[in-house]
Amino acid sequence: GVQDLVIVAVKAPALAEVARGIAPLIGRHTVVLTAMNGVPWWFFNGFGGERSGTRLQSVDPTGAIDRAIPARNVIGGVVHASCSVDSPGVIRHHFGNGLIIGEPSGERSERVAALAALLQRAGLNSSVSQQIQKDVWYKLWGNMTVNPVSALTGATTDRILGDELVRGFISSVMLEAKEIGARIGIPIDQQPEDRHAVTLKLGAFKTSMLQDVQAKKPVELDALVTVVRELGQLTGVPTPFTDALLGLSRLQAQTLGLYPR
Repeated sequence: GVQDLVIVAVKAPALAEVARGIAPLIGRHTVVLTAMNGVPWWFFNGFGGERSGTRLQSVDPTGAIDRAIPARNVIGGVVHASCSVDSPGVIRHHFGNGLIIGEPSGERSERVAALAALLQRAGLNSSVSQQIQKDVWYKLWGNMTVNPVSALTGATTDRILGDELVRGFISSVMLEAKEIGARIGIPIDQQPEDRHAVTLKLGAFKTSMLQDVQAKKPVELDALVTVVRELGQLTGVPTPFTDALLGLSRLQAQTLGLYPR
């Protein structure tokens, strides 16, 4: 039946099926909180100026997700925590306890304030963003590179960023994404090296995409990398380094049976 709150915290490849399945839970006043990696289908809902309302083909090609989960119900979320699945139903929390939430329109609504308070009472370090797309983009800025590189190489983050050539390649991808962000109204006031320093402080860890590859699970390439290429095309930003990363990662995932051909 209809719920007050539905939290969607699945991997992007599973979202279309999950969206169909949760339709009976969603009423007019249900809040649907998305807590997922990558650029979401609602990214341009109430945001983006002339691009407001644009459907991103990479993440919702047919519009099925948007139809199943109405825009009016969505509150966006950005998770800052590292967890892994030891076995079905057994989740291991490694570090981090942050959850940033916000209305896609940027409105400071009563419902988003109430949800933040509820999450805080539950023990989460929850805060409300005035522009949740900016928080999504900043997290993506690191995830879109280190995740697929780790999947390709099998290396932990410290080794990836410790290799001068790989680090330089990652920085080039990030500069493309930074320019895209500036053109859609979510500039990043840092350089890649600033973000690398943050990642290195977390120590040696396996990214979620590397864990998925090792567990033979579908990978989140579209929400993390394909969508950046699409946004580059929409904004007129050339993305040769992003294209190279996507091509290599996609081919590997297809070869392993973890991404559709």
